Amino acid sequence: LTKNNRHFTIHNLPYGIFSTSAKHKRAGIAIGNQIIDLAVLFELGFFEDKIHANIFNHEYLNAFIALGKDSWRFVRNKIHSLLSEDSAFFKNNHDKFLVPQSEAVMHVPVKVGDYTDFYSSEEHASNVGKMFRPTMDPLLPNWKHMPIAYHGRSSSIITTNTPVKRPYGQILRGEDVIYSASQTLDIEIELGFIIGKENPLGIPVNINEADDYIFGAVLLNDFSARDIQRWEYQPLGPFLGKNFATSISPWIVPYEALKEFMTDAPEQKPSVLPYLQQNTRKNFDIEIQ
Repeated sequence: LTKNNRHFTIHNLPYGIFSTSAKHKRAGIAIGNQIIDLAVLFELGFFEDKIHANIFNHEYLNAFIALGKDSWRFVRNKIHSLLSEDSAFFKNNHDKFLVPQSEAVMHVPVKVGDYTDFYSSEEHASNVGKMFRPTMDPLLPNWKHMPIAYHGRSSSIITTNTPVKRPYGQILRGEDVIYSASQTLDIEIELGFIIGKENPLGIPVNINEADDYIFGAVLLNDFSARDIQRWEYQPLGPFLGKNFATSISPWIVPYEALKEFMTDAPEQKPSVLPYLQQNTRKNFDIEIQ
């Protein structure tokens, strides 16, 4: 199952939503060049001792994600055992639940109610600061003290191979303001984290419990119309130059799979306020492209 496909090994097991000419949208897990149809596994009674409704037969993963960490771990362990053990269940049923990736169409895996774009890398923030404020300190004073972010437009989140229309907007040309198609489109590769647990309105999440809310991560391409953005972003930040398209990968890598790539995070100087202080500070040591 895993020949020539190093991204989809048994150590990964990412979740996605797929369809084929014979199957409507449903949840699957990638292994090698195949997709495990989780809806079919449920119908075969594979999850009967933990999952009590076929939440995999949905066009988004939200219902499964809402079950929480114990259910995520249960399904991951069951699939790991299915693929690693020589079982009669696999021999008798694999032709029912395995679908070639080449026959599948992938879709945006979650219904996104909201998303936030964080300015989370000091190197990145410094580089962008030099580009937008070449005569000033590239890092504004608040960056060292708190998470800096803006809310994006969830309705324009797309996935792989979706066409992106070049946006039009106001652009400053010399001293003239014109309406034009963007001439300086830019993309930035980022990691997008899928939050799988809800906190009541007005009740903040304790920073030392944040891990309990993270389902997994996607690759993310942040499209930017830099010429539109330069003219509009002051004083309230990004708007039309940033919200016309945000592309995410169709596969969500589970947080459990990412944990082995944890490394120590840089020391925070100056020290942040108590509500932002973590018992253990970690980053991911991951190369993305």
